[in-house]
Amino acid sequence: MLYLDHAATTPMRPGVWEAMTPYATDLFGNPSGSHGTSRRAKNDLEEARERVAAHLGCAPAEIVFTGGGTEADNLAVKGPALAAGKGGVVTVATEHEAVLESAEFLRRLGHPVTVVGVDRFGRVDPAEVAAAVGPETAVVSVMAANNETGTLQPVAEVAAAVKAANPKVVVHTDAVQAFMLGVDVADLGVDLLTLAAHKFGGPKGVGVLYVRQGVALEPVLHGGGQEMGRRSGTVNVAGAVGMAAAMDAAADDRDRFAADVAEARRRFEAALVGKAERTVPAEHTLVQHSHLRFPGVRNETLLVRLDRRGVAAAAGSACQSGATTPSHVLLAMGYTADEVRECLRFTFGWTTRPEDGDAAAALVLDALEGR
Repeated sequence: MLYLDHAATTPMRPGVWEAMTPYATDLFGNPSGSHGTSRRAKNDLEEARERVAAHLGCAPAEIVFTGGGTEADNLAVKGPALAAGKGGVVTVATEHEAVLESAEFLRRLGHPVTVVGVDRFGRVDPAEVAAAVGPETAVVSVMAANNETGTLQPVAEVAAAVKAANPKVVVHTDAVQAFMLGVDVADLGVDLLTLAAHKFGGPKGVGVLYVRQGVALEPVLHGGGQEMGRRSGTVNVAGAVGMAAAMDAAADDRDRFAADVAEARRRFEAALVGKAERTVPAEHTLVQHSHLRFPGVRNETLLVRLDRRGVAAAAGSACQSGATTPSHVLLAMGYTADEVRECLRFTFGWTTRPEDGDAAAALVLDALEGR
């Protein structure tokens, strides 16, 4: 199979599984315990926390391990709003469902929520976000890169504008798709940042929320008070170690990754000129995303044909697989429902080589002509 759905999930990088397996056998201890077996697990958990923190440019105590990106987004949006009482939320129409549904949940509880629109390419205006901030606002959430189109948002500019409007507002970014770019919380100016391990070669079911020191969060999972009271539940030590190993490997591979996927995407899109059109200019997207519209061709039909030819692609977010409603991201960008159904997402990853772009284009062209 020619796998072009890395935005949904990536294969584990070499060495990650091997780093995790001891925690299913000899190092199985619960890191919250007090005896030797638990202490060994706790020591390795804290080492993983230090490694993750180093990649984000923060202190280890500012890292909260979660069950994935969705949980981290829920905590990032709900946590500050609930801690503030009836704190308000400002977010963007093209955010991941984990953010938008968290905001909608808070709206049902009586919290004020404002959703800011985007331009034709899915970009938000920092000034519009700042203008939506009021005295009741507790948290602003703007993703670093869109999971469907790959659109890059001006997070640092948004954070600066928001802080100028109200310095007490907490700024969150969902950076789940953006780790391969390099993510530094100081450069971004954010208070909260979400990552998920399986998007860059780590295991599924583990994520991270960076929480700047001093930010007040109401937990969304209550229980034993693990993760310094911010996320209850026995910590997945194997997952945390696997995430740290994947981050190390991904960071070492960053330059090679960028060069190979850029060339693969260039070749892929060059071969499809006249058959497909980009929804967002390449300079405004992640290097690994190719989000295309095929005028007059239903994406469901093309996906079936591609699958028969061994090509894995997607019509949108993996979280929307099987959904009957058109993509909220593309609707927010101004596409009609019919136009949305002509769009496909091809995403390259760490296993991609430049020649994969040629092979993928040939198979897409064949699928456009065949049955």
